[in-house]
Amino acid sequence: MDILTPGLAPTLICVVTFAAVFVPLATVLLPRINRVLAERRDAIEGEIERAERMKGEADDVLAKYRDELAEARHEAAHIRQQALEEGARLLAEIRAEGLRERETMITEAQARLAADRIIAETELRGDVVSLAAELASRVVGEPVHGMAGDSSVVDRFPSSLDSREDGPARGAS
Repeated sequence: MDILTPGLAPTLICVVTFAAVFVPLATVLLPRINRVLAERRDAIEGEIERAERMKGEADDVLAKYRDELAEARHEAAHIRQQALEEGARLLAEIRAEGLRERETMITEAQARLAADRIIAETELRGDVVSLAAELASRVVGEPVHGMAGDSSVVDRFPSSLDSREDGPARGAS
């Protein structure tokens, strides 16, 4: 017999020992290991499917969010545009109201100026007549108050002054 070739007894012991270890391992341990591996595979696949579902839901929510955000931006732009138009309209109304008030104030001021001018002319004519009569009295040395009552003289005097003022001014033009 050769050293590398075992005999019948050691071969039989090895086969019996191998069978004693293999049979419990194959009947008890391997089914448990396969069951645990199958459960892990199912759990992993379930987690992957659940993650894919959650990713799909998240994508749907993200798409809805983006749609709502785009709609909100569009609405904000519309509101801004309306506000600009409303502001321009209000400015135009305020400007028109200001122009109307300005015209009213100018008209009223011109009317007041004309009235004040007439009042001032009337007062000045009376004062000029009395001053002229007093000056004439001093120059002549006699009272000239009777002549002050003559309205034709009083009316001619300011108009003669106006014609003197208009004459040189027209010639210079």
